[in-house]
Amino acid sequence: MSVTIDIAGLPDEHISFATSPLAELCMTLHALSQPAHHPGLASWTAATAAGLDPCLADRLLEGDFMWRSSFSDIFMAFAGVPGGTGLPAATLAEELDVLDKLDDERFVMAALEHCWLALYNEGGGPSPLTDAGARAKVLETAAARGPGRLEFSLRLLDDTAGVRVWMRRLLEDCDEAFFAETWRRIEPEQAADARHKTEVLRRKGLPAALKEVSAALSVDEARTTITADKMVNGAATATDPEIGPGLVFIPTHFGWPHLLVLHAPGWRPVVHYPVRHPELPSPGSVELLQRRMEALAHPMRMLLCRSLARAPYTTSELATVHGITPPEVSRHLSALKKAGLLHTRRQGRYAQHQLDLAAVARIGPDFIEGILR
Repeated sequence: MSVTIDIAGLPDEHISFATSPLAELCMTLHALSQPAHHPGLASWTAATAAGLDPCLADRLLEGDFMWRSSFSDIFMAFAGVPGGTGLPAATLAEELDVLDKLDDERFVMAALEHCWLALYNEGGGPSPLTDAGARAKVLETAAARGPGRLEFSLRLLDDTAGVRVWMRRLLEDCDEAFFAETWRRIEPEQAADARHKTEVLRRKGLPAALKEVSAALSVDEARTTITADKMVNGAATATDPEIGPGLVFIPTHFGWPHLLVLHAPGWRPVVHYPVRHPELPSPGSVELLQRRMEALAHPMRMLLCRSLARAPYTTSELATVHGITPPEVSRHLSALKKAGLLHTRRQGRYAQHQLDLAAVARIGPDFIEGILR
């Protein structure tokens, strides 16, 4: 499994390393909503969450599906605006201006990315703004995740302009509340990292630059395809005539262990890579490790873990995303639960399952980095 980026004929001058305040804001919001993904950020997440105004915290919960279980492409709007520079802007305000230029259809499809996980490579199918079937599917998926998700999805579809205004104000308030100070502290490190890797690309070539970005990235000898070793399949091209040729690498302080590859059709490909790696807890007993590794040995359970590590899912949702029957999903979930690796809770008439990341982290960093990459 991997995500590939077609770079055939792409000159080095169209490969860029740059910082993005909007993309990093997304990662800070993700860290706040999923602290178990980021044990090395525990002090920052605890302090920031404790200092949030309750009203702002409530507003963040309304749209947290855009950064909690998936990373919405709206936070890299520069990659989806035809005729733009294809690069992130220098300030958050400028990046929000670029986000305002993203057309409604792309904005909505990106915001509702969690509804199209099985169709991401095909662009998510028809737009729910114009297609009744797509709209029904969005609302069905949202309903399975709770009344709050359903309410927000209805707002997004029926009052897209209003939600866009709400979204910008929310991000501006986050900037004022905590992100501006955080960005002032971490931006110099990210800028230095981007400059360093640009120099490596210029002096030593693409293979050396990719090696410095991540061991999960490689390029073939003919220099036609970059491969990201991830537990998901996908493909992108860096020479799309609609959006213009280019490939962008963006460093992140808050992103580890996630190595993200934006590969939506019609968008410029972007690799969002972590600058540094915090330590994880040490493994548990050999007996406990053996029981859990036996439960995780099945390749389909590994794929299910990738989904369950990001958000709670129902059995039927997992069956749809992974192309197997609900009874098969139930059998795999039962094995994970017996190993103490799964949480299950009721949400109305739905049973939602999620991976216990604290338990999985004790198996070792290689496994958790692999499923979250």
